Amino acid sequence: MDISVIIPVYNEEDNVDALYARMTQVLSAITTDYELLFVNDGSRDKTLLKVMTLAEKDKKVRYIDFSRNFGHQVAVSAGLDHAFGNAVVIIDADLQDPPELIADMYKLLQSGFEVVYAKRKKRKGESWFKLFTAKLFYRILNRWATIDIPLDTGDFRIMSQSIVRVLRQMPEKHKFLRGQISWIGFRQTFVEYERDARFAGETKYPFRKMLRFAIDGITGFSTVPLKLVSLLGFLSSGLAFLMILWVIFVRVFGRSFDITVQLGWSSTMITVLFLGGIQLIGIGILGEYIARINDNIKDRPLYIIRHKSEALRQYEPAQGVE
Repeated sequence: MDISVIIPVYNEEDNVDALYARMTQVLSAITTDYELLFVNDGSRDKTLLKVMTLAEKDKKVRYIDFSRNFGHQVAVSAGLDHAFGNAVVIIDADLQDPPELIADMYKLLQSGFEVVYAKRKKRKGESWFKLFTAKLFYRILNRWATIDIPLDTGDFRIMSQSIVRVLRQMPEKHKFLRGQISWIGFRQTFVEYERDARFAGETKYPFRKMLRFAIDGITGFSTVPLKLVSLLGFLSSGLAFLMILWVIFVRVFGRSFDITVQLGWSSTMITVLFLGGIQLIGIGILGEYIARINDNIKDRPLYIIRHKSEALRQYEPAQGVE
């Protein structure tokens, strides 16, 4: 197969038909040998029904249905386990990322690149808060990560099957795929585009999920938070040592310089709260890293498939169960 397109869907019933129409038009102009692989991530609306209807009419449409909602990154990972095209595309169903861009990305892939990702020049239809936090996150991650993770990029990209095979061998439970793909290396390039507003429906990434996603990205590709905790520990110890020296100086030489010090409830509480805050921050950051280790040690399946289309039943999932 020439191209496999992975489309994670969660309550996207209003977008499925429009996405299908645009995708088939774009892909038919490139090749006749392609597949649209929908991964239903526990949708509660008619998303699965619409996808199954499309699959009955068009054999190029295939689907995987999860037993519950496992999350966007896990849904993409399940698609990667079942996508065997020479080129594999990842795209969301909300039509913020234009399917028409795939043609240009495919040409670059054919010219010798292993990964072609889409870089956003502008993001329409999003609040100033989301734009600000997204910009801040990507820049912090790029600065802290041990690898170069491109700025202002999402999961919308096309890659060769060789990259997909490597991704299947990366078993961590807390997925941050754009970081993993950057970590793999090989020849990678990008195309720029203006991201559209969502075609229909509401965002599936509220602030809580965005924060969890940011934590997964930072803890998965950087040890800077642990180093910052160590630095805060040294700073607090240094401040405490200077305070001790100041108290000794005042007690011994205070009368000579007409200096007095009152060490009472206020100064004690400030010191306790300051040191206690640093300790709790440190424990919390350390706990995030330990939690990731714990989840990987438990070795539970990454996802559970309730049902999938007939054309996919020959494939055993690499990290999930049926």
